[in-house]
Amino acid sequence: MEYVSRVPRPPLDGLIDDLYYLAGAPPCARLTLPPMPAALLIVNLGAPFRIRAGHDIETAEYADGCVVTTPTRALEFGYPVPTRSVGVHVKPWGLAPFLPMPAADLCDRPVTLEQVWGRPAVAELRDRLATADRPDEMLTLLEEELRRRLCETAGLGLVRRTSSVIAATGGVAAIGDLSEAAGVSSTHLARQFREFVGVTPKRLARTYRFAATVFAIDPAGPIDWGDLAGDAGYFDQAHFGHEFRAFTGLTPTRYVEVRRRFRREHPGHVFDGWPLPAD
Repeated sequence: MEYVSRVPRPPLDGLIDDLYYLAGAPPCARLTLPPMPAALLIVNLGAPFRIRAGHDIETAEYADGCVVTTPTRALEFGYPVPTRSVGVHVKPWGLAPFLPMPAADLCDRPVTLEQVWGRPAVAELRDRLATADRPDEMLTLLEEELRRRLCETAGLGLVRRTSSVIAATGGVAAIGDLSEAAGVSSTHLARQFREFVGVTPKRLARTYRFAATVFAIDPAGPIDWGDLAGDAGYFDQAHFGHEFRAFTGLTPTRYVEVRRRFRREHPGHVFDGWPLPAD
């Protein structure tokens, strides 16, 4: 697969981790994306793809693209062959200036891009992207669209500052201390987080801690699960295992087996590190 990414210019870099272009044949028909402390916006330029946001929700098809706020459960993506899209990996609070609704309304329920920006605007954007010559030109077009849509969002600064502390501590910061340091009540802080992130600060902290733990795993070497759990701030290995299954549906050892198999079958693939084969 071809994958091109870059960090946007200020002020978008305070909201967005990177813009990316993805094209080619996916390594698997279905991929599971465990929850990340991030949101996602995709503009689809190929055949429709499918997303299943949990076993209790019907699989939905997305032709124009989709918007995903910070999730609390794994998402299953079904990619067409070939696939082609441009997208944005967004910081947890970063979608708020581009949404016409509270982020909580979209929690674990991806919506089409048309539902967020409207059919005429999305159709025009997709046409411009589809006729661009190169991936870097596509990313420039998408960045310009985001800059044009960027608006001031009152209250976002509080959420951004608090989220940054949660991220810097790997999710182990005490939420009560954070609300006290911010000079607001825990109720107010939770309300603001649901508005702009879609989840409470406590839930975001859980996701940051899990993500930091997963990225600390080296599938190529031996793993001391007790040390890993302790370093991540889990009460004990049982607590760690429970969180791991809640986020991935897998035990930690099964997760590593899947990662190792993927590396053997697709060495050096751009998807190595986070998505997992769902088959």
